[in-house]
Amino acid sequence: MPILDWAVTATFVILSLALVIIFIRLIKGPSLPDRVVALELIASLTVGFIATHAVATRMANFLDVAVVLALTAFLAAVGFARYLEKGGERSDD
Repeated sequence: MPILDWAVTATFVILSLALVIIFIRLIKGPSLPDRVVALELIASLTVGFIATHAVATRMANFLDVAVVLALTAFLAAVGFARYLEKGGERSDD
């Protein structure tokens, strides 16, 4: 088995473990900013999965999808940051 296959397999395993840990943080996160950071990291890990898949299949077309997802995730992070800066969730009782 070539070294590239080993590296791709190891990368998929590490990314999968990181995704499980981040999902736990997303569910358990004590505050809204923790959940926002977890969502941003999930998007980054998804970009990593797409890039690793592109390397494994030797198809560069997937990298375009990864770039679009990364840009969308960045814009979402900016939107969440502005939302949190304005005061986050409010309950008008």
